Parts: sequence; structure tokens; C-alpha cells
Amino acid sequence: MSDSLHRPSLGSAVYYRDPFAALDWLEKAFGFERRMVITDSDGRLAHSEMRFGDSYVMIAGEWSDDSASPASIGGKNTQSVHVQLREGIDEHCAKARAAGAIITREPADQFYGDRVYAARDPEGHIWSFGQTVRSVSREEAERASGLKIEGWV
Repeated sequence: MSDSLHRPSLGSAVYYRDPFAALDWLEKAFGFERRMVITDSDGRLAHSEMRFGDSYVMIAGEWSDDSASPASIGGKNTQSVHVQLREGIDEHCAKARAAGAIITREPADQFYGDRVYAARDPEGHIWSFGQTVRSVSREEAERASGLKIEGWV
């Protein structure tokens, strides 16, 4: 496998009614980069991958009874995808909003040191984005949240 096809240990697949529109929108709204698009002889999407930083997400159509866009199942989500940014979270949110994302959680600082926002895409998928804005110890996070935290690194 060439370096250009190297994949991180974990990725996600997200299903859309219109995967080609999703590829365009994810580039425009979230800054994802198209890395691979494979189509069949009828022009349907067979496989695609988008990159963001050192991560990837596969964008697919509803190709079986087990795959569906939230737009096809009453807007329900069974998972969401989180993307960790290195910088510019407020600008990222503004760009997503301008592209038509519905911001479901405005950018806000969290007790664990990240600033986070969440957005709904045109087919109803929920995406969250975070950026570490300050270093917080486990003890500080526990005091601020009232939660018991294990495994803090």
C-alpha cells in the first residue's frame, strides 16, 4: 500500500442519500479533503475517503438495508463523529454555519480544557469539533465538573 493510502488505526463511514453532494458539502463546510472517489460503470459512488489532518472518514451511499442516512430514518443518529482541531475553532464554526450547517451547540469552553461546538449537516448527521485551549489536570477537571474521572492522561 502506498503512503497516500495509509490509513490511521480508526476511521468512520458515514452514509448519505446523496453522497456526491455530501462530498462537496463536507469540503466546503468543514474543510475535509477528498482523497479517493471510486465510481461504478453507472456513475454511482462505490467508495470514497476524505481526510482531515491525520484522520479519515469514508462517505458512502445507502447501499444496503443496514446503512441509512438520518434523513431516511426520521433524523435519528446512532453515532456522531468528533474532529479535533489544532486551531481556529470559532472560525471553523463560522465557516460551517455560512455553508448551511445547523449549529446545535455553539462554541463553548469545557471543563476539560477544550472549546467545542456541534453541527448538523444537510442530511442530519451530527458532527462535533473541539480544540484544546488550555491544559487541565485531572484534579482540576474533577473539581470543575463534580465528576470522578479515571484514566486521565
